[in-house]
Amino acid sequence: MTRTKVMAWVGGVLYLLAVGLLIGGTPRASGTVHGIGALLAASLLVGVLRRGPVLALTMALFGSTAVVVGPPSSAGVDLSASYQGQFLSYLAVDLVLGYIVATRARRASTVAAAISLVVQLLLVGGFAHGDSLTVNLVITLLAMAAACTAGLLSRERREHAVALRAQEVAEAVTAERLRIARELHDMVAHSIGIIAIQAGVGSRVIRSQPAEAHEALRAIEATSRETLSGLRRTLVALRQADPDAEVSGRAPLTPSPGLADLERLAATTADAGVRVDVRRGGEQRPLPADIDLSAYRIVQEALTNVVRHADTGHCRVTIEYGDGELSVEIVDDGRGATEDGPAHGFGIVGMRERVALLHGRLSAGPRPEGGFRVAARLPLPDPAVVPVRAR
Repeated sequence: MTRTKVMAWVGGVLYLLAVGLLIGGTPRASGTVHGIGALLAASLLVGVLRRGPVLALTMALFGSTAVVVGPPSSAGVDLSASYQGQFLSYLAVDLVLGYIVATRARRASTVAAAISLVVQLLLVGGFAHGDSLTVNLVITLLAMAAACTAGLLSRERREHAVALRAQEVAEAVTAERLRIARELHDMVAHSIGIIAIQAGVGSRVIRSQPAEAHEALRAIEATSRETLSGLRRTLVALRQADPDAEVSGRAPLTPSPGLADLERLAATTADAGVRVDVRRGGEQRPLPADIDLSAYRIVQEALTNVVRHADTGHCRVTIEYGDGELSVEIVDDGRGATEDGPAHGFGIVGMRERVALLHGRLSAGPRPEGGFRVAARLPLPDPAVVPVRAR
């Protein structure tokens, strides 16, 4: 049994003891005194309320009713006067009811409100007389309506916040897909350009220089195979339309960066105050353009998070060329914010999107010894001739 659960049960027992003391210790006190005492005693139910709101409502109804009705020895006391404190006594019940409306399902909230209303109306009808009956009924209904309204507003505000967060994440994913689509456009346009040039050369020299024509055909085959492979891996990122690009007419004309540009990226990061130690392992070889670009973007985003949020002057980037996959790891010894914390914004969302498109795996989170670690594993296609990208 956890400490929180123990404290909740202790609070519940203390509440029942407090109610018993109010009834037995001050049997002839005024209804207002009993109401204030019941309201203060209800604060002991906070632990029970967090763990079991329905149980907390049941205990609050029982305690408030017992305080309002009073002990049998108070039969000579005017019960109408005793009931004057019911508003304070049942204020705690209304607060618990508002919490249930705000946090529980609508069916549970409706049942809780109905039970609370029936109990309070029965007490009003049983102990109020004459004009006080109407007044007590109106006040009881207004108090419950106010509690339920506050709970509904809290529920709607929370649901609205969740919806906004989901919308922001969806917009971030969409924006990342559009960026990937633009980069894919660059890769395809570049590859098709090479194919067109090589095909033109081959058609002109196929009779006079067969060897050169053969070399041109080999380059066309390698380029087309790699382009088709990249298209298959990133097909899910293709956009239907990009209104911003159509309106502005802007398109990236520079070649896409890759792991060969890491040293330049590290120098730029060093200018921002974070020294980057780049380590490479395994047999370095040309990579497919989409994998090369995604690995570079992952490192770039991780270094951006280090500069902005880690509060450290050093980090390490490790690139491991395996037989069937490319491993990318970025480690820092900074503050190590949580993965879902607000500091990281949508950077990790974009990383996950890129890695998922390539059927890879990504892990990002704080390290036990301190700092933050981002690790990505990108599967590599079967070994093949990968054309060198022209700059």
